[in-house]
Amino acid sequence: MDQRKRRKELSQEIRKKIIDKHVKGKGYKTISKQLDVPLTTVAHIIQKFKIHGTVANLPGRGRRRKIDDKSKRRIIRMVTKEPRKTSKEIQGELQAQAASVSDRTIRRCLSQSGLHGRRPRRTPLLKTNHKKARLEFAKLHVEKPQRFWENILWTDETKIELFAKAHQLYVHRRKNEAYQERNTVLSVKHGRGSVMFWCCFAASGTGCIESVQGTMKSQDYQGILERNVLASVRKLGLSRRSWVLQQDNDPKHTAKNTQEWLRGKHWTILKWPSMIPDLNPIEHLWKELKHAIWKRHPSNLRQLEQFAHEEWAKIPAEKCRSLIDSYRNRLIAVIASKGCATKY
Repeated sequence: MDQRKRRKELSQEIRKKIIDKHVKGKGYKTISKQLDVPLTTVAHIIQKFKIHGTVANLPGRGRRRKIDDKSKRRIIRMVTKEPRKTSKEIQGELQAQAASVSDRTIRRCLSQSGLHGRRPRRTPLLKTNHKKARLEFAKLHVEKPQRFWENILWTDETKIELFAKAHQLYVHRRKNEAYQERNTVLSVKHGRGSVMFWCCFAASGTGCIESVQGTMKSQDYQGILERNVLASVRKLGLSRRSWVLQQDNDPKHTAKNTQEWLRGKHWTILKWPSMIPDLNPIEHLWKELKHAIWKRHPSNLRQLEQFAHEEWAKIPAEKCRSLIDSYRNRLIAVIASKGCATKY
């Protein structure tokens, strides 16, 4: 412990105290004893003060940097222009210009400049017409009052697998514990097994949830809406006169017979562009639902379905409210990105 204390660099405050006591006529041994600082350190601090007039660390300490400011700017320009360029590729280009730098030094230089290596985020493949439609939707709705968004019933379908994918889970384990049962992810030989769910929510909370048996066709979708939409509208306290149904452009939703069925219901449908998942806040609830189910480790599809209903009901209304209260920020982000993908 004493050895560790002696090796620790003295603070500026202690150094100044050493000089103050020396100026007042205190001897080296007295200063060392009073401040609990090694005698040799006291002598070194006083000698440094006599020569340089300061107790601060002097410039020029340590090994000279391998990358000068010019090379650093060149490296930053390379990755700014091509973010996928690797440190090995940068090293090769620098060597071609007679600059010998290791790839590790290049990575450290980039990290110190705030350019950290990260996995690229997955975003939808947006064509020009998609970006244009997204931008038009955002501009058309960005000034809508908050009450409008609070009266929307957001809907969507998702598939939940029985066994979570390995890259979606993490375990903290020791080096030799990789194959202990608690540190592994179960897998099956002939497919994972999954259940499709339809859910809805609004600013006031989660609505109905229903599992889909087999392949969903347009008639099945109409049946789900018949059983769950108005029940959810009543449960969530949406305005019967001004509530709006949101649905995406899945073929089952846009099928001719589904559109005729919806017209017969006289419901107001929010016109929804294609390729716009980041503007549907239910996506955030899907992620929360899936992780909650996987934490309970369902062993069969019946359990998975049971857990899904239970965990969907547990999602707090405050969570739903916060997603809708901040909805305008999503529209602003789409406008700022000119229709491109956003962080949402």
